[in-house]
Amino acid sequence: MSPASPCINVCRMDAATGWCEGCLRTLDEIARWGRASDDDKRRILAAVAERRATAAVPHPREAAA
Repeated sequence: MSPASPCINVCRMDAATGWCEGCLRTLDEIARWGRASDDDKRRILAAVAERRATAAVPHPREAAA
């Protein structure tokens, strides 16, 4: 099964980090998601998880709870 997109429809780029404020992907990662292999999508998701942990940004579903 192909990994689901991390997009949560909060699409604003942070100028300081270059990451989307909603999903923490870069513009390049967002642009290539649709044609990325499943392995590449997993690498992007791993990078997002690392950014979230490093930046101490709660996962949007956790922040809403």
